[in-house]
Amino acid sequence: MGEQTGGKLNWLQVHVPEGLLVDAGWLQRHGYRSNLRSKYVAHGWLNQVSRGVYRRPASKLTLTHDLSWQQVVVSLQTVMERPYTVGGRTALELHGFAHYLSNGPHEIHLYGPKTPPGWLTKLQLDRPLVFHNADKLFTQGQHTNANGSFKGGELAQASFVQQPLGQWGWTVTMSSPERAILELLDEVPQRETFHQADVLMEGLRTLRPRQLRTLLLQCRNVKVKRLFLWFAERHDHAWLKALDRSGIDLGRGKRMLVRGGKLDPKYNITVPENLDAGG
Repeated sequence: MGEQTGGKLNWLQVHVPEGLLVDAGWLQRHGYRSNLRSKYVAHGWLNQVSRGVYRRPASKLTLTHDLSWQQVVVSLQTVMERPYTVGGRTALELHGFAHYLSNGPHEIHLYGPKTPPGWLTKLQLDRPLVFHNADKLFTQGQHTNANGSFKGGELAQASFVQQPLGQWGWTVTMSSPERAILELLDEVPQRETFHQADVLMEGLRTLRPRQLRTLLLQCRNVKVKRLFLWFAERHDHAWLKALDRSGIDLGRGKRMLVRGGKLDPKYNITVPENLDAGG
């Protein structure tokens, strides 16, 4: 029994890096029943951070008792293989566009299945997690394999990048700038303002036309596609001239995005009268 327990402990230490999390369901699937989990907690081999959530203690990493959002996201992606990616405003921050973003709520925007595990919403983190249904914009290309390669073909390749995160050597999967701006525009005008989107779009001078075309062809949201092209034309970015727009479905009919605004006749969307004045 001792050898069996030692073997399972060694396996856990190999597959759960220091400082990262697993939930009870993951442990159960790998043969760690409730009594064994309790034993590991009692011996300090696991820390129970919340009901049904465990963290492997970190002997080498300088981690406080408080959980960081980075630990949670990396744990979801690399250990538990949950299909959540960092996107929208947060991805744009990580790509270096934070200076174009106003000091809004410091939330972490994650995109994945419609309903996240219940324990995720109960964790006390340094920055709150905001979950978005990834299928609202795209019906495929959200997932990655365990080895980090992307599933979903061309859409996935245009959608996601992997980037080192923090000082611990962790890697996080997040939206490419091209996908992240579409995700942010989906929040206009409810959670993001036209002015914020305008300032941000002005700074996106290095977007890739091929990846944009793939995303716009498969994006399900007409409002997002119209807004993106409207902002791109407003700022006359060089990459816009290389963007093949054929086949991009912009739908029919008008979309009222702001009350009291003006109707753009080309894209049939209402926009603020004067964005330069902060509208």
